[in-house]
Amino acid sequence: MRVLSRIIVVLTIATTCLPSAEADAAPGTPSDVVRHFFDTLLANMKNGEALGAKGRFEKLEPVVRAAFDIPFMTKMSIGLGWGRLTADQKQRAAKAFGRYVAATYATQFDKFSGESFNILGEQKVPHGTIVRTRLVPTDDEPVAINYMLHDNDAAWQIRDVYLTGTVSELATKRSEFSAILRSGGIDALIARLNQRADAL
Repeated sequence: MRVLSRIIVVLTIATTCLPSAEADAAPGTPSDVVRHFFDTLLANMKNGEALGAKGRFEKLEPVVRAAFDIPFMTKMSIGLGWGRLTADQKQRAAKAFGRYVAATYATQFDKFSGESFNILGEQKVPHGTIVRTRLVPTDDEPVAINYMLHDNDAAWQIRDVYLTGTVSELATKRSEFSAILRSGGIDALIARLNQRADAL
């Protein structure tokens, strides 16, 4: 699979992604958070074969948890039904989401083919900062990927990702999850996410 295809697959999943309160804070400024995530992702890719799927997951999982605001993103992806969930259901939903995202990154970004991630700058917006980046594959055109970050008083964390610069992944996930929630409720969504993670 080409690198561009991999990034689209993962980001379509991953913007609904994954930290918990106990995760170590990602470092510094909004750009630092994104850069640290990119650095870890590239290191994993360069050592992908030696690490194996489990090793890649173990390297990525704590960094992803620190970089992304899972409680917020899970809430926004589930939508209005979030307020009717119990504390246990919310916790299990976020945990399942996190497992799935980390497993997806570990599986899809398994080798290095010369690609690079470039940070182009920051833009202040209401309630946060957008970090503009560009994925430069070796076999396709560069792709704009913008990250929306929010200062939650503990650290800057990613709350949304805009593929090709404008397509909100939170909106995409809410649309995808709504059908599962309507047919089976939160337990069906949790089970589906865990099944996907296990399959990866």
